[in-house]
Amino acid sequence: MHTIIETERLRLRPFVEADAAAYMPLVTDPDVVRYAGGPGPDTLEGVREILRSAPLADYARYGYGRFACEWKASGELVGFSGLKYLPEFNETELGYRFLTRYWGQGLATEAGLASLQFAKNTLGLARVISVIHPDNHASKRVVQKLGFRLETHREYPPLPGVQVEIWAGDLR
Repeated sequence: MHTIIETERLRLRPFVEADAAAYMPLVTDPDVVRYAGGPGPDTLEGVREILRSAPLADYARYGYGRFACEWKASGELVGFSGLKYLPEFNETELGYRFLTRYWGQGLATEAGLASLQFAKNTLGLARVISVIHPDNHASKRVVQKLGFRLETHREYPPLPGVQVEIWAGDLR
């Protein structure tokens, strides 16, 4: 995947293994991962493995995956946003995660909108879902702004014992 998308404040680009150090807080900060199943590995090699087994593998297998989100003014990696195919749902999900100091600035909405345009215009998708922990009200507000509607609740293996909310966005 070689797509680069620019928004007003962000550059969305494919991840590379060299992003591991900047990506680490997105998988280890307890506030950032609170609704995502808990902290990930705390070693650089463990984080590299997440990059290899998730976004990089998704690019190779599906032709798309989550985008690294860079702050355009500085080039700093501040989060991720974008699409991920979820085989357990047979659907493509919009997801996002940002460093806490960037919360409340509308970046998830900005990046989410760009990701949905990519889903529709480049991938030709007519529908995208978002899997949201029921207590993650900020994330629900983001998908509502993007036009998603709550569709159902169901089990999701990464969050055992939680009935996650499935929000759906019609891209037609």
